[in-house]
Amino acid sequence: MVDVGGKNPTERLAVARAEVRLTANAAAALREATLAKGDALVAAQIAGIMAAKQTASLIPLTHPLPLSFIDVTFSWEGDVLLIDARAKTVAQTGVEMEAMTAASVAALTIYDMAKAIDKGITIERVRLLSKSGGKSGFWKADNV
Repeated sequence: MVDVGGKNPTERLAVARAEVRLTANAAAALREATLAKGDALVAAQIAGIMAAKQTASLIPLTHPLPLSFIDVTFSWEGDVLLIDARAKTVAQTGVEMEAMTAASVAALTIYDMAKAIDKGITIERVRLLSKSGGKSGFWKADNV
């Protein structure tokens, strides 16, 4: 684990995205909340938030962080579900892994809840969109 003990705590924010490609039937069922397991978007939002809080237990060598905010939101580009996760803290290290964990687990939850309709759903492009705070300051991915 990297020693961050000498660093000053600063406000840090990270935004990550996962893309879930669905068939038209699976996307329609998700939009209309008609999946047999229930409202997948609500379940995925809760799963992502819970996962962010467990990042240090899931990813070796990450620091446990006191999250002050985590949110998971959804939008559509055709039949591709965009899952955006925002994580915020005041700490000595960043929250990129928490945001990426939230987006990833939310995407896995969508797959789990919609697999009865289509097992060919794919989870694509889990990536960091932006981060701010800390020594390196603001960073934004290209093409965002």
